[in-house]
Amino acid sequence: MGQRIDHATASARLTDALDTHEQVFERFFLARFLDLSFAYLPAGAADADTEICRLTFPMTDLLRNPQGALHGGMMASAMDISMGHLVAKVAGPGATIEMKVQFLRPVMDGTVTVEGSFSKRGRSLSFMESKLYGEDGKLAAHATATWKMPG
Repeated sequence: MGQRIDHATASARLTDALDTHEQVFERFFLARFLDLSFAYLPAGAADADTEICRLTFPMTDLLRNPQGALHGGMMASAMDISMGHLVAKVAGPGATIEMKVQFLRPVMDGTVTVEGSFSKRGRSLSFMESKLYGEDGKLAAHATATWKMPG
């Protein structure tokens, strides 16, 4: 704690995000600034038609709260993005109606993994969840949300 963010590192990250972003899914400014990587996966044999949006990003000094852990707002944003990109992938752009986040443990370093999925998919509303894991594979945050489906 108490360390200042390296100016060159922050400038490079901001410049890269400014230079490479587009106002489209997976490449919008915040996704580029967080350095998000996206993958879309089937949920499993028992529920093969439901998909998962998995995103990963590196934990960097730019994302730390004053206690040195990944900022809760960054966690919530990443979980919201995982759900929103899944909705867009399977049905088109939707909108978050409400979201609840439970913060379970701090993430201090390494690669962060987030998985968004449908709990109950509907025509006009869907119930979703997202789980955020630290590099150790331990669940660090859980979100549930209601989404307005496109149409």
